[in-house]
Amino acid sequence: MTKADVIAEVAEKTGIDRGDVTATVEAFLNVIRQSMAEGHNIYIRGFGSFINKKRAKKIGRNISKNTPIEIGEHYIPSFKPAKTFVDKIKNSEKVRLAHNAQ
Repeated sequence: MTKADVIAEVAEKTGIDRGDVTATVEAFLNVIRQSMAEGHNIYIRGFGSFINKKRAKKIGRNISKNTPIEIGEHYIPSFKPAKTFVDKIKNSEKVRLAHNAQ
């Protein structure tokens, strides 16, 4: 499912104009991006948490020159689903059937 699919489904289920839903979804995603870029984590009860994870400094390898390179300490965005969200997916018969069909 793409962002366009999500927008279409929300517009259909709520009866809100597709343009308004698009603006709302874009604003929501921009708030998440901006907040995380400023170092804030976002917690949505029942859904999950968007958090900045710290990666320690490590030695990597430039495979084209076969030389070691130092990768500095950095942060990456991460999503951790809420327990209720995880349980819903674990117990979903539709998810099980979709994966068995592949």
